[in-house]
Amino acid sequence: MIDVRALRENPEPARASQRARGANPGLVDEIIAADAARREALQAFETLRAAQKEVSKSVGRASKEERPAILAQAKELAEQVKAAEAAANAADAEADRLARLLPNLVADGVPVGGEDDFVVLRHEGPAPRDFAAEGFEPQDHLALGEGLDAIDTKRGAKVSGARFYYLKGIGARLELALMTMAMDQALANGFVPMMTPTLVTPQVMGGTGFLNEHSDEIYYLPADDLYLTGTSEVALAGYHADEILDLSGGPKRYMGWSTCYRREAGSAGKDTRGIIRVHQFNKAEMFSYCRPEDAAEEHQRFLAWEEEMLAKVELPYRVIDTAAGDLGTSAARKFDCEAWVPTQGTYRELTSTSNCTTYQARRLNIRERTPDTVDEAGNVRKGRTRSVATLNGTLATTRWVVAILETHQQADGSVRIPEALRPYMGGAEVIPAVAAE
Repeated sequence: MIDVRALRENPEPARASQRARGANPGLVDEIIAADAARREALQAFETLRAAQKEVSKSVGRASKEERPAILAQAKELAEQVKAAEAAANAADAEADRLARLLPNLVADGVPVGGEDDFVVLRHEGPAPRDFAAEGFEPQDHLALGEGLDAIDTKRGAKVSGARFYYLKGIGARLELALMTMAMDQALANGFVPMMTPTLVTPQVMGGTGFLNEHSDEIYYLPADDLYLTGTSEVALAGYHADEILDLSGGPKRYMGWSTCYRREAGSAGKDTRGIIRVHQFNKAEMFSYCRPEDAAEEHQRFLAWEEEMLAKVELPYRVIDTAAGDLGTSAARKFDCEAWVPTQGTYRELTSTSNCTTYQARRLNIRERTPDTVDEAGNVRKGRTRSVATLNGTLATTRWVVAILETHQQADGSVRIPEALRPYMGGAEVIPAVAAE
């Protein structure tokens, strides 16, 4: 949620942000008008209530002859106050509704445009393999996974429907190895590991900015009025809702390990083969609460930690600066790391890290208290409360299995295990091909 007072004082940055996103800049003016109506309605209510209190006080002082007229006036004012309070509440609700529609303001330097307007910042890792030079045609991850008896999408569809799957045997172990390696790295960098809830209230889901134009992507359980999370970011953001944090020792960092659920609405016909775009997957997610002035630096740390994980699995990847129209509601800036998928001849997202500035914290009422200060005369001024910044970033997901299998496959259908993963795979160096059941 944006700071409406700052918006009122200087609306042009918000209008520019909307234009960069390809969204409606007129929403900014609607919010300002609704805020003015809210303040006007509140003032009218408070003026009438003050008058009502004065009239009520005068009843006891009035003479017998004056009292009927004053009581009549008090009754009339009571009705006016009731109507004014209802009007003020309605104006407040409308102003809040409109304010919550405005996405976060994009950071300076974010590329303008939509999904295809990202900027490639750099390429990292080994060069993509030339399989023709090696003398064999690479298999895609599903063919490899079936040959390793590691992925079973047919039985997944039989049990749960399209875009569900089983990871079995070495496939299950590979995913667990990735997630455990992610946890070890997070622990080494001061993160608190968390096994998070995967069902959250509408207040938490909405507070993180996910109940917007993409809410059809989210599974909802109407009987319980709960949402299934598509990332542990949601539960981690809600963890400190309505709290005042002590950030004097630096950011509070958590790593969430959870199963994630996405409806993938509107993606019919896209990536239907294998486990690239599925309804259920596992993810290790970094999350940080920090001071707003430290958020940009924390964002760079998150990106570096993601790249550290990608280096461990020896994948060719590129880093992109996501365009404004593809940031989602909450992010002010987002960097993605996309790994090369050989059989698709393209890069696919494996990690994403977003700086959400104070947007989520305002909606969830998460604040910090600034330190006390001492002026020149020695007077102590108590610190004030202010919204914190929140950031998130991926350390591993099920989709990593896709890139690892395809990149490290061998001519006989086996797969070489990246060296850093071997301790998590019982010391094995190769996943041998076997016959699936």
